[in-house]
Formats: sequence, structure tokens, C-alpha cells
Amino acid sequence: MAWTLLIIAGLFETAWAVGLKYTHGFTRLVPSLLTGGAIVISMGLLGIAARDLPIGTAYAVWVGIGALGAAILGVLLFAEPLTPARIVFLLLLLVAIVGLRLTGGTP
Repeated sequence: MAWTLLIIAGLFETAWAVGLKYTHGFTRLVPSLLTGGAIVISMGLLGIAARDLPIGTAYAVWVGIGALGAAILGVLLFAEPLTPARIVFLLLLLVAIVGLRLTGGTP
């Protein structure tokens, strides 16, 4: 269950990271509220998952999911460049996330 909550927390981290772009420096009310809500949910779920998971593993996976998701959505939503080198490094990030899950120990 902790891993499921951690993955969901990472998805909410992706949401708030991308949401920052839509807030325009927190000058737009609705995107700012949604982004703030995603931050609270993301950190709350991370905190719950960290009860059962090592904090180093939980935090690294949480950040990794957020970074990977934000990078992918940056390409899809904001036409950010997708170079062969960037693809390689995003794949390495994915490998690191999966590796931490496989070696994370607890359920």
C-alpha cells in the first residue's frame, strides 16, 4: 500500500510542477488553488508512505516520478525540446525509479 500511495504522491507532484506554469507566478486564482491543493496532497501522501518506507527511497522515488512526469508533460504540453540525449537521460531516470522500487526493501 505504501508504494501505491508513493506513486500517487509522485503523480500529484507532477501535477503541481506542471501547474506552476499555469499559475503565472501565482497571479491566476484557479490554477494557483489547484496547484496548492496538489502540493498538499502530494506531500501528505509522501508523509504517509514514508511511515513504512525508508525516507531516502521514498523521497528519491517521489522526486523522480515528479521530475520524469514534468519533463514528459513539458514536451507534450509546452513544446519543450526532446533530443536523443534527453530521451536517454529520462530513461535513466525511469531505470533509477524502478531500481529503487526493486531494492527498496519494505512492501
